[in-house]
Formats: sequence, structure tokens, C-alpha cells
Amino acid sequence: MSEDAAVLVIVDGANVVGSVPDGWWRDRRGAAERLRDSLVPYAADGLPGLPGPVEIVLVVEGAARGVASVAGVRVESAPGSGDDLIAGLAADAGPDRECVVVTADRGLRQRVVPYGARCVGPRTVRPASDQERPS
Repeated sequence: MSEDAAVLVIVDGANVVGSVPDGWWRDRRGAAERLRDSLVPYAADGLPGLPGPVEIVLVVEGAARGVASVAGVRVESAPGSGDDLIAGLAADAGPDRECVVVTADRGLRQRVVPYGARCVGPRTVRPASDQERPS
């Protein structure tokens, strides 16, 4: 793995948003924006077991397309399937860059592992409550 590049963390926005039944279906774009904003601290701090800084890419699709990037979180709108874009980003990372995909989607996990990506579940970035989130 290259020591020059920060670890690439690709977040499956639809899967992570859908992991908590908080009414996200009423405002998919708003839910994606809230997720994006909650990811910002992870860019500097890293994920559990993965020290920062990391490069975070949030992939959104459907009604959530068009969410803007913010400092620390680049947002990529999938023109079609979010899974296709995520698999492409993992492939583009190549063998010399560590890549972590945040998703619970088994099919997507099977697609990205051959590119060398490691997968973690949505609770890594979206704990059940704010009290559980690492500081």
C-alpha cells in the first residue's frame, strides 16, 4: 500500500442512510446531507481501527443526487447505480492504495473485495446513538 495517499473511504450513502429507520424516506436528499455532515469528523479522525486523516467519498444516487461536497467529504452523484460507481471507485484506487467501503450490501461487498477493498458496516460511521459515536 502506498504511504503517500490517505486511505480512501467510500460510503454507500443509500445503504448507510437506510440502515436507521429515522424517516429518511420522506426526504432522501436531506438524509444524505445529514449523513454527509456527520462524516466530516471522520476525515480528520479516521474510523475505528483506522487512524486519520482519510479521504471520504460519499456516493449518492436517485433522489439524493446533487448533494454538494463539503470540506472533508467529497460527494459523488451516481448517474445510475450507486453500486456501479462505488465498484468503479474501488477499482480506480488500485492495488497501491488502501480502500475501505462502508456498506452492508452483500452483493456490493462481493464486487469490491476483488479490487483489494476492505468492507465495514454502516454502524462504523452511523452508530445507533450519538453517545456511541467515538470522539
